Amino acid sequence: SGALSREKGAPRFVFFLCISAIVSLVFRTFMSTHEGTRHLLRNIKVNFYISLVFSYLYTVMQDSKRPYYDFASFLSRYFVGKVQKISIHAGFTCPNRDGSKGVGGCTYCNNQTFNPEYCHPDKSITEQLVDGMQFFSHKYPDMRYLAYFQAYTNTYGELEQLKAMYEEALSVDGVVGLVIGTRPDCMPDSLLDYLAHLNRNTFLMVEYGIESANDDTLRRIRRGHDFATAVDAIRRTHERGILTGGHLILGLPGEDRDELLRQASVIATLPLDMLKLHQLQLIKGTRMAREYAENPDAFCLYDVDDYIETVIDYVERIPSSVVFERFISQSPRSLLIAPDWGLKNY
Repeated sequence: SGALSREKGAPRFVFFLCISAIVSLVFRTFMSTHEGTRHLLRNIKVNFYISLVFSYLYTVMQDSKRPYYDFASFLSRYFVGKVQKISIHAGFTCPNRDGSKGVGGCTYCNNQTFNPEYCHPDKSITEQLVDGMQFFSHKYPDMRYLAYFQAYTNTYGELEQLKAMYEEALSVDGVVGLVIGTRPDCMPDSLLDYLAHLNRNTFLMVEYGIESANDDTLRRIRRGHDFATAVDAIRRTHERGILTGGHLILGLPGEDRDELLRQASVIATLPLDMLKLHQLQLIKGTRMAREYAENPDAFCLYDVDDYIETVIDYVERIPSSVVFERFISQSPRSLLIAPDWGLKNY
């Protein structure tokens, strides 16, 4: 059942399952000394289990060609052809920005670093998606899309308002699923129940900003919740059968390599389907940038070689079933203070 749940809707898996079933059924029928419809029907159940085993082994073998489970391979289990995420800025805010938990947001955060030009809250969700599709379709005219609710906290609103936004995105031609980025302290059970219903009919992933598994760090960056809150949200989401992702920043103040690897062993125990990692980047206009200017010795910014070695050790502590969507992020140079590696997102 675990294999089937992870292969839900997977064209490659289903195709190989059908081929295996046919081959196995024909082989067993011709090799048997008994003939007739009754014997054929009796063999169908056995053939199904044989085919399931072969299909599962096939998909595992495909994934074992890489040292980690990459996002493109993961998506190929759900879709045929190229699928691209399109970012949406739906006009949300965060509870540590609007005063309910704090003001100013997390100390490192400047949403301008990852919002594309076509992604602007003055446009409707449909308009942003259509503009994003035009941006990508020149290179891949047959591409399909996941609507990615990315900026700020995309579950921080009234349930009916959220439903209308998500369903508008799904109504756009070419959109085949949703990815919803949010904070773990903004996921009520009522919304999770709705998302579980939505998940029965479309591709859906919820991506939580974990950022750190260390409560001292979370307080220092003014995150507004503790790690236990992230654990609770991840488990409640996973229990409803919804694909669950997590976002982590490597190199936050006070976290050296040993602490990051300790955290990796903790993260490895969570029921996560996907992880996104990136190095700490100091961005203009943030509280953390001011802290760096006042006391640069309090920060230990990675050079690229040390970071890669740390990521390798981190990944080795995570179960091989977890998808890695990203290891490195590069903010626009106009906003970036440090470190400036000159590398593209990977």
